[in-house]
Amino acid sequence: MLLDTPICDFGWQAPAFSLADPDGKMHSLDDVMGEKGLLVAFICNHCPYVQAIIDRLVADAKTLQGEGINVVAIMSNDYRYVPSDSPANMKKFAEQHGMTFPYLVDETQEIGKFYGAVCTPDFFGFNAKGELQYRGRLDNTRMNSSAENRTPELLNAMRQVAKTGFGPEEQIPSMGCSIKWS
Repeated sequence: MLLDTPICDFGWQAPAFSLADPDGKMHSLDDVMGEKGLLVAFICNHCPYVQAIIDRLVADAKTLQGEGINVVAIMSNDYRYVPSDSPANMKKFAEQHGMTFPYLVDETQEIGKFYGAVCTPDFFGFNAKGELQYRGRLDNTRMNSSAENRTPELLNAMRQVAKTGFGPEEQIPSMGCSIKWS
């Protein structure tokens, strides 16, 4: 089912979490918070919307990481229902796409629910104080079209957040597949 993300709730505080990566290493919100902010991306392996943007997301994430904004991806789907999203497949997906950030398993789906994540991809951009400032899409590229002349909306927004502490007033919702709740 295709869904859009809700409008940004500016200032909403990032809920704490402690989740494992596919190798069992734990990561908490405090561990992953960057000096200038944090991007939390709810993604999965099987979603065609995630597959369409993953390489651009990884490239933008590397840029953000180099500028003091950390990135973490969280997979909240019930992988017993969607085996292609299993931790073993998450590890392969991360390696295949050269992810330079933790890709965490939300085993109980609690964190996806606390964040109010609705689809994959669903982006939450926080300032250095952990206040939500971005809840939009990655860029203006349409599904199955060239990204040649794209506007990197998330990258631009997070750079603004790092510089001013505040995200842009105008944000276009992300669109994707529904999270597969158990």
